[in-house]
Amino acid sequence: MSYSKWIGAAIGWSFGGPIGAIIGLALGSIIDSVGVSIQTTNEQPPIYTKPKTQSGDFEISLLILASIVIKADGKQDQRELDFVRNQFVGMYGKERANHAFKLFKEINKQQNISTRQVCLQIRQMMEHASRLQLIHFLFGIAKADGLVTDDEVHQIYTIAGYLGISHNDYESIKAMFYKSADSAYKILEIEKTATNDDIKKAYRNMAKKYHPDKVVHLGKEHQQGAEEKFRQVQAAYEQLQKERGF
Repeated sequence: MSYSKWIGAAIGWSFGGPIGAIIGLALGSIIDSVGVSIQTTNEQPPIYTKPKTQSGDFEISLLILASIVIKADGKQDQRELDFVRNQFVGMYGKERANHAFKLFKEINKQQNISTRQVCLQIRQMMEHASRLQLIHFLFGIAKADGLVTDDEVHQIYTIAGYLGISHNDYESIKAMFYKSADSAYKILEIEKTATNDDIKKAYRNMAKKYHPDKVVHLGKEHQQGAEEKFRQVQAAYEQLQKERGF
């Protein structure tokens, strides 16, 4: 796949607004070399327009937010960069991943990216299930170097807020990466005082929320992370079943 075909494939609303401006700058010489002409604007897409998020829109959003999180602690660890690259190879295959990572490195060079503007565009244009998947990926990046800093956690929390992710949803996904005595309860978004019936109800609700079919429109490459969240919900429920004996 040529670079021009990759850039033009499955990308819709991310060519506009602040995200479009960011990728326009990042593409720079790449666009010149392949002769692609892309018009970007700093104007937000109309509020009434909410086209279905395509695989490329999710991919671009992921690249920008990953760059923000990696730079949150003022340094970039090679293990975090390797995690991003390996995840993209796993999702997209080597050729597409090479294109994506090349763009990621160009995005990473930009110093004045507005987290708020980027997130507000994503929130306006992207479905809730897809936004949850973004947070899941960002926690994976933060943990990739084995040391999660307060700056990284704070940045993801800030991003989640701008994306319209509730505190409970944020804590649920975070608990999938940072285990504690009450992780299973946090994943299911319930308190330790919950009854067995409460746990069963919570499991049904979370299984629906994190079901891989929720992001089927993003393509098989992005369903892997959704499947992982789904397995974590199942594991949390099974753990509480075992502990309580029901």
